[in-house]
Amino acid sequence: MTDLIAQKIIEKMGVPGMLEALSSVSGSDLSSLLMEVFRLRAEQMPVSSLLQQYQRNAFAQPADTDMVLLLEKELAILRYLREQDYQPLELSPVGQFGSCAVVGTVSQNKIVSAIRHTEVMADATNALALHMAGLRSAGGFNSEILRYSTVHRHIRAMRMPVKGYTPHFKVACMVAAGKDTGNYSFELTAIKEQLLHTYWLLTVIFAIQQVSVKIIPRSGYPGDTLISGIRELAAGMPMKVTVEPPAEENNYYKGLQFKVLIQPEQGPEMEIADGGFTDWTQQLTGNRKERCLISGIGLSLLIKYAQHHQSNI
Repeated sequence: MTDLIAQKIIEKMGVPGMLEALSSVSGSDLSSLLMEVFRLRAEQMPVSSLLQQYQRNAFAQPADTDMVLLLEKELAILRYLREQDYQPLELSPVGQFGSCAVVGTVSQNKIVSAIRHTEVMADATNALALHMAGLRSAGGFNSEILRYSTVHRHIRAMRMPVKGYTPHFKVACMVAAGKDTGNYSFELTAIKEQLLHTYWLLTVIFAIQQVSVKIIPRSGYPGDTLISGIRELAAGMPMKVTVEPPAEENNYYKGLQFKVLIQPEQGPEMEIADGGFTDWTQQLTGNRKERCLISGIGLSLLIKYAQHHQSNI
């Protein structure tokens, strides 16, 4: 269904069918057309309006986090994850167009779309999964588990719920991709790793005292064998792990989703990390035996928490 605002603009311009015509042209032709449109707009923009537009544009505003502290923590995180075989990967500032919307349930309206078949990075786990799907395919889908990590600034076209928060923020990401070898071997190995790594990062690098995990069952896996395995795994974890009742289906995570929470000295728990199994590498490669676990830790939120509470992390 055509967006009502877009439809009104098309009617105002008096060019019926314009949207359908533009959406049907090749990506390279559309990029060339938009490049020319943006060139003309830039030539027509008076210098006097540049500052005014910048001041109104939330996407272009700097973050108010402690940049030095953030960079120090990023380096410590990446060094630790590299030691745990989650190889750090420096991603591009942009992702392949459709990286989020095509394989997931995210609307492209929440992504800052760009030209040259790209979009501004909205989720580095999607970019890592896309890269790893290519490596898995080229490697013949062997039984080796690929592990990558990154720290990346994301930007999303969403209304920010809290004053002072910018649409762009830093996230530390882990992605593991491998093959179903039976008995949920990949799933149990990967989720144990990522939960333990997240716990270590929070308690050691950020000196968080109380960390807990909520496991949320999702559809996509037959029966409850996976959740039963997670329950057994949770018994040996250093943090409290609870299995929640199945949540309303979101068609994003498969089998399960997890949320990592921290308890401040005052106030309610804060959700600081999120992850789960996805079918992205299955979709990208066409191989139903492929498995993928993603997770992300909100670094910008952690730094803001440290600044607000004057913590010594």
